[in-house]
Amino acid sequence: MKKITIKEVELLAHKLAQEHLSFDEPIPDFTTRFPNVLERCLFAPYQTFDGKYLYRGLVEKASILFYVMIKDHPFQNGNKRIAVTTLLTFLYVNEYWLETDNQVLYNFAIWVASSPREATSGHVVAGIGAFIKKYIVELKHG
Repeated sequence: MKKITIKEVELLAHKLAQEHLSFDEPIPDFTTRFPNVLERCLFAPYQTFDGKYLYRGLVEKASILFYVMIKDHPFQNGNKRIAVTTLLTFLYVNEYWLETDNQVLYNFAIWVASSPREATSGHVVAGIGAFIKKYIVELKHG
């Protein structure tokens, strides 16, 4: 499974969010992000305990990535929009996609953002996994 890098977030996810999801509220320049927060978000899917991954498989890794990108606020503004495009970028580099429209994805991001953080994080991450499973498709090349 391929990891998503800071450069991919900058060159793909952040730019896509700026160009296609800015609406009436612009997304600030990538250089204004909060130091080390994005790095922590991108590391989260690969955390281990006792030599075993806490999040196994593509859907679990994508789910926690989406969750922390929204909840940890690596950017001054546009975190939900950037989380959506980061999720799509992560799936794309692993040859998958979500077959749904932008508004459904954005509404789902709002649901995640409005969820209480501490008490229900496991339920929210599981809900993200169910959402991804519902819409995920394998990309066909050729």
